[in-house]
Amino acid sequence: MNKIQKPDTLFNKITSIIEQARQKAATAVNLTMVYTYFEIGRYIVEDEQQGEQRAEYGKSVLKELSERLTEKFGNGFSAENLKLMRKFFLTYHNFVITDYEIDPKKVITDYPIDQTMPLPKFTLSWTHYLILMRIDNADARCFYEIEATQQQWSVRQLARQTASSLYERLALSRNKKEVIRLANEGQTVEKPTDILKNPVTLEFLGLEEKAVYTENLLENRIISNLQKFLLEMGKGFLFEARQKRFTFEEQHFFVDLVLYNRLLQCYVLIDLKTDRLSHQDLGQMQMYVNYYDRYVKLQDENPTIGILLCEAANHPLVKLTLPPNANIYAAQYALYLPDKALLQQKLNEWLAEFREEQNK
Repeated sequence: MNKIQKPDTLFNKITSIIEQARQKAATAVNLTMVYTYFEIGRYIVEDEQQGEQRAEYGKSVLKELSERLTEKFGNGFSAENLKLMRKFFLTYHNFVITDYEIDPKKVITDYPIDQTMPLPKFTLSWTHYLILMRIDNADARCFYEIEATQQQWSVRQLARQTASSLYERLALSRNKKEVIRLANEGQTVEKPTDILKNPVTLEFLGLEEKAVYTENLLENRIISNLQKFLLEMGKGFLFEARQKRFTFEEQHFFVDLVLYNRLLQCYVLIDLKTDRLSHQDLGQMQMYVNYYDRYVKLQDENPTIGILLCEAANHPLVKLTLPPNANIYAAQYALYLPDKALLQQKLNEWLAEFREEQNK
């Protein structure tokens, strides 16, 4: 028996080593490409600083350069790609190019290059950076880069998170003083409110905004898209069960979704509500949380969190019904991608008010 299993064990070990080596090699190739494109962008900007106007430069020099590079190295060096490399250098150098892009009368010499600056530390693929370069807000761009690196987001996942305005939703769910941490550290999960978003976006469920649907249908769609749902919920979430039954005083109760957050080291109970949130819903969740705290959680685990995922979260009702330390929250869900411009405007207004308060 052992003689039969041994080749399989050896094969699996060698397979694992080869796969890891290939992954490391692919990562090294991708990063080499990113640094190469950064340097190409640098040379293009330096050449522009010789006095050429940007518009004329793009029409003539970049076109000729593209043709010669393509002839020598093949595809990947179109004039449009060279412009992206130029933008990549300007975006990730030591200044912001917003003013230059808005004012066509300015020339590149208004933005001198500091040759002593060290190279940025790139961690993602070129395709990731193509998405990041579309983000004008430098704080939001830093946030997404940190999260994409730490959470190992694929290009598709990064595109989805930026399209769903993750940065703005997290920022609007936080204390104003904590917003700056998003740009510097990414999403930090240290307390229950850190996992909340405003709103939770469930566009991947494929439900129409105005369609009539039941809580059971909503739950089934979430289970069918569990990986995307956990990604949307955020860092550290693990799935344990759906319709988790527990019995108390010979009565059976069912929690819609039971998650566990390994960063907070606690259970997270979720009830789905497609109708108007009521005080009975809050009382029921309070009972669920109390049961888990008293009979399920281990001594070294933190208190259970309860989230009522509602079509319309009634925060005043939550405050009126529950004590401040109840650890129960109402979170609104949306079945479509939020209006990014509206969220950005709301966040800018919010931060402006905060700065005024700080200056008083």
